[in-house]
Amino acid sequence: MNVFVIGAGNTPLPEEAFHLAGIVPDAFLPFPLLEQPEAIERLGLVSYDMDFDDTSLDLREYMGAVLRHVCADTRAVAWAAFEGAFHYDELLTDQVAHQVYGYCTTGTEPVVEWDTAALRGEEWRHRIAKARAALDALLSASEMRDRKSRTD
Repeated sequence: MNVFVIGAGNTPLPEEAFHLAGIVPDAFLPFPLLEQPEAIERLGLVSYDMDFDDTSLDLREYMGAVLRHVCADTRAVAWAAFEGAFHYDELLTDQVAHQVYGYCTTGTEPVVEWDTAALRGEEWRHRIAKARAALDALLSASEMRDRKSRTD
């Protein structure tokens, strides 16, 4: 499972922060992404890669708990996507909506979808567009704060 978080800084959370819903990943790799565009770098972007050996686990519930947790203490946007679905120019866009299987924005409940047919549907694209709008608002607010701090 791959989770991306914008807004929580570039310092990854410790592995223990992902011991949620009674589940512990078998492998855990956190890392800040490199060559971040300036607008994203101000907020930070961290990726978390979690692997599970036991395929009988309720990973949908777990993913909801993870998304809720990474958005809880700061203004952030987080999403879960299939490996290889990441590119700075396509964050939460229509082109990759079918590869995103969960998202959360601060102050909202996470949304997780496991059905591949639903991920390819118009309703899911609409939901991902709302997550993208929240990301755009977060980036815009950060840019305005940055401009203000430079003029003060």
